[in-house]
Amino acid sequence: MEPTGTILFNSVGRAFYCFDIFSVELPRQLDGRTLSEHRLTDGVSINFNGQFVDEHETLVYISERTGSARIFLNRTGNTDPEQLHSPPESLFHDRPVINNGRLYFISAHQRPEKPFTSWSALYSTKLDDKTKTIERVTPYGSVDYSPSVSPSGNLVAVASYGSRAWGGEFHDILTDIVVFPESDPTNRVVFCQHGGWPSWWSDSSLYFHRQAEDGWWSIFRADLPHDFASSATISSPVINPVRVTPPGLHCFTPAAMHGGKRIAVATRRRGKNYRHIEIFDTESQKFYPVTEMLNPNFHHYNPFVSPEATFLGYHRFRGGAGNSKIPLEPVNSPVKGLRMIRLIGSFPALSPSGDLIAMNIDFNENPGLKIVKSDGSKMWTLFKNRTSFYNSWSPADNNVIFTSIGPIFESPRTPVQIARVTFNPTHLSLDCSEIHADIKILTAEDTGNNAFPSSSPDGKSVVFRSGRSGHKNLYIVDAIEGEFEGEIRRLTEGPWIDTMPNWSADGKLIAFSSNRHDPDNVEAFGIYLIEPDGKGLRRVEVAGFELERERLNHVCFSCDGEWLVFTANLGGVTAEPVALPNHFQPYGDLYMVRLDGTGLRRLSFGGYEDGTPTWYP
Repeated sequence: MEPTGTILFNSVGRAFYCFDIFSVELPRQLDGRTLSEHRLTDGVSINFNGQFVDEHETLVYISERTGSARIFLNRTGNTDPEQLHSPPESLFHDRPVINNGRLYFISAHQRPEKPFTSWSALYSTKLDDKTKTIERVTPYGSVDYSPSVSPSGNLVAVASYGSRAWGGEFHDILTDIVVFPESDPTNRVVFCQHGGWPSWWSDSSLYFHRQAEDGWWSIFRADLPHDFASSATISSPVINPVRVTPPGLHCFTPAAMHGGKRIAVATRRRGKNYRHIEIFDTESQKFYPVTEMLNPNFHHYNPFVSPEATFLGYHRFRGGAGNSKIPLEPVNSPVKGLRMIRLIGSFPALSPSGDLIAMNIDFNENPGLKIVKSDGSKMWTLFKNRTSFYNSWSPADNNVIFTSIGPIFESPRTPVQIARVTFNPTHLSLDCSEIHADIKILTAEDTGNNAFPSSSPDGKSVVFRSGRSGHKNLYIVDAIEGEFEGEIRRLTEGPWIDTMPNWSADGKLIAFSSNRHDPDNVEAFGIYLIEPDGKGLRRVEVAGFELERERLNHVCFSCDGEWLVFTANLGGVTAEPVALPNHFQPYGDLYMVRLDGTGLRRLSFGGYEDGTPTWYP
């Protein structure tokens, strides 16, 4: 039976991804010139990773306005962006490039044969092709990111994993620069080892970024052999690149400018808090700041330049009210009958009636527990100035929420407590933003790290993770009296981490994440099931023969108890992480699977870290 209902989830940092694409017109002489910024996109949803098609600021870019990342074209003088044809089954697109009437782009719609392999590959289509034929350019079994087409259109470069499986890295993903002729994509050659984000400045030379041996991300240049482009069969030794930008600052995502002597780069300078776009002159070795003069307190990402270097483009947070709204953002679901909604807030928990959502907004700047109407129209604060995380609404009470109070993701001995939060629903009026809540601590003060509560269906018990023994295992406590006057019992025991439990709606099972299969590896977690009396422990085998590489967290039952939704690393990395806002793990996509490990389906696609799902009927 196909799953139904609604999955609420969070993407880390989403409130600050309200990106628009901006441009500045570049003068011939950059010294001492005042630049002005012009917004090219319309402020709807998230717009990023653009490329200029001509010198009139015609723009091809990615926007999430339709519920997933799709390709749009802004023509000069046209206020309505045009959605370009792409695989309709794809929920992720990236890095569009138009050259000689052909559109190249990254998509992640074809599932690889093995887990822990990225789905990202290069595709192309002719813009004037009425049949709308999409061609896969990347050989099946290989992984490509970040395409760049040479000025003539004859050569294509990508950052490629080839046919290697993802090794688990996510800071520097160790791709190679692969080059092939547009006329024969199968004739691929590893042009340079260890590089990403290629950018051609001529048909015989390109720039790319990589992390140098001294730790600084830097821009490198590689020159092709003189007969490289004209050879009938491309075969060449690996090129030894030349480092272009100096150590002492990070430089990434290069965009070569017409003439090849200047490149636009994103920089992160020592002692600076923000990423900015600068222009680097390779002859004078001088940097010319651009965005720091315009918006010193915003990050700026992934520069691009028009063919004749008249305009410089990039995307950034557009500011304003983007991070103060309470949007519930519908996201395209790959499963018919299953709705997916992204919440600007972490650890959502729905009330039994479904009209309210408990959540956490920000653990540092705005700690506490919030309630928001499920249509996103109103939010109230239950308490503030105390870090709260991982919420569970009692299925038996419309006014009882269980939460963790204390620092998040700390050692077993760090004081964190399970709290029962009660409030009067009649106080949820439209003319107030804070309501009184009673907080009752259910765990003893000297018991260490108690977190991740999940209520039983009858609301009488709470399962949670505790570090009181020196190891993080699961316990069940009386949901009303706590361990002071009520019962507490240990559910699991061992020198490993059992965490993030979730109680099924029928009360028969508890799902949780654990590294008990390899206690020395704190990076690999699998999904386990156990009965509330401690019997029937078993592992849900999701990834088959590569179980030891699983990092499966935030597990949650479907409402009928037939499925599990969770965050996983099974799809590798979808985009070059260094080109994205910083994440703890930019491979956190949502998946679902049956309790016996069958029916695995990927639900979310992107470079973001998705997580903390909850499933409502």
